Amino acid sequence: MADSFAYRPAGTVARDRTHTLFARTMGYVAATAGLFALGAYAGRNLPGIVGILCFVAAFGCLIGMQFAVRRSVQLTVGLLAAFGLFTGLAIAPTLAYYAAVDPQALWRAGAATALFIAGFGAAGYATRRDLTAIARFGFWALVALIGFGIVLIFVNIPNGALIYSILGLVIFAGLTMVDFQRARRSTDLDSAPLLAASIFLDVLNVFLFFLQIFNRSDDR
Repeated sequence: MADSFAYRPAGTVARDRTHTLFARTMGYVAATAGLFALGAYAGRNLPGIVGILCFVAAFGCLIGMQFAVRRSVQLTVGLLAAFGLFTGLAIAPTLAYYAAVDPQALWRAGAATALFIAGFGAAGYATRRDLTAIARFGFWALVALIGFGIVLIFVNIPNGALIYSILGLVIFAGLTMVDFQRARRSTDLDSAPLLAASIFLDVLNVFLFFLQIFNRSDDR
């Protein structure tokens, strides 16, 4: 079958491939979110140990995608689907808890996440400035945030959880912009599942940060 991009100006081909990649990536994000919702509903009564095992399985799927993308796009997409489902199962007990004690926090966090991702995603997609430096900074800032989270487990810092959530939102604002810029600049259609996993993780982490913030505001 002839290449659909053949015999066309190079600039037009690149733009078309970029648009195709973005559409495909967002389709994968939507499908992953749907499987996450399915897992969150199915696992709402799972014991904590099963949630931990599902989290490990989801992490394994992410690692597997890094290797599978070089060999089979279909396998990579399958691992992405499993990642979404296992992540939903892992987070299900947390969401079930909030649904029982503070359902308004869930709705507020969901609305805030949608606005956050739409705003920073659009900014990253539209900007012409190279955001590579933000990507490097965001990676090390995320490592530092994880370290701060570990400290909070053992040390009682006033408003520590709130500080943690706000810092997390700042970091993921930058990472969201970077991921959407990657989706605009790349022309490698096979990278769509990996981009979708990265954007889905942005959405999930932002949602969890907002969930913690709104739950705290209700406790005051």
